[in-house]
Amino acid sequence: MITFYPGPSKVYPEVSQYLQEAFESGVISANHRSTAFMEMLEATVSNVKLKLDIPADYEVYFVSSATECWEIIAQSLISVPSVHIYNGAFGEKWMEYTRKLTSGASSFYFDHNALPELPFASKLSGSELICLTHNETSNGTALPASFLDSLRSESDNLIAVDATSSMAGVELPWEAADIWYASVQKCFGLPAGMGILVVSPRAVERAIEIGERKHYNSLLFIRDNFLKNQTPYTPNILGIYLLNSVMKQVKPIHELAEQTAVRSREWYQFLSKNRYQLLVTNEAARSETVIAVVNKKEKISQIKEAAKKAGITLGNGYGSQKDTSFRIANFPAISDQEISILQNFLVSAALK
Repeated sequence: MITFYPGPSKVYPEVSQYLQEAFESGVISANHRSTAFMEMLEATVSNVKLKLDIPADYEVYFVSSATECWEIIAQSLISVPSVHIYNGAFGEKWMEYTRKLTSGASSFYFDHNALPELPFASKLSGSELICLTHNETSNGTALPASFLDSLRSESDNLIAVDATSSMAGVELPWEAADIWYASVQKCFGLPAGMGILVVSPRAVERAIEIGERKHYNSLLFIRDNFLKNQTPYTPNILGIYLLNSVMKQVKPIHELAEQTAVRSREWYQFLSKNRYQLLVTNEAARSETVIAVVNKKEKISQIKEAAKKAGITLGNGYGSQKDTSFRIANFPAISDQEISILQNFLVSAALK
């Protein structure tokens, strides 16, 4: 099957080789306090920062998933109710989960064909954490870098960003936010099972000020260990090995991002030309990495079933668009040939 599912999605074909190399190296059986593991962890963090162009003073940690990052942020970086700005299911879930762990979380919902307005920033006290979803996987929307830059210029608040389906696929304005997180099963082109958390010096300062150390995944406890090239728990050693291998393999993010942008433009042009209705009609709000197509429930079901018979996996719709949409992943690991195969199928499906 050729998969365009937006996570877990296609892994880089080289991963099969890296799996064998990991087994033969013996590192995946190494103690996570050993020199061999610590050297690998240090190299992986270094290569992630290098290839993704993360600022030198930002710190990178590896956790179990992007979902765990919700918990870490709620426990260690929120002292007063946070503010969540979202337009889709994953942003809303982040807000709801935070409400369960903290004294509260306020929300600002905006339509998926719009961009959020900034006046709310002037009403904040300076203590609230602003939580945003950079790329909403559920509906194929994204916040442009210009919005994040404007928000940063108008607010002194800490800003946390869910970049689950965009990190390693597009260039991120790192300094426009203080906390970024993602999972590796999307643009990183890796098997599921690990998350990446990126924090600024300001975020570290806030964590120290709050001083929360009650959990195994408290941010300060994680940081204490990573500063020694260790982890506070037995980590996904294989996942770290594979991430390091892929980071050494891939092009720098500015080159990958250009490929993503070109493919994205071609996808939107192709779908419009072939009379596929796009969920996001506002070009300024469209994602470059997840594309959502809408139609009647029966038609969507027919297309997905026909694709499956043709050896192609399309992404299901999500949330309120579950039955009336399908999603197409535009991640770096997907080849031009695979894109051509899907587009040829969609041309034939459109004619029926």
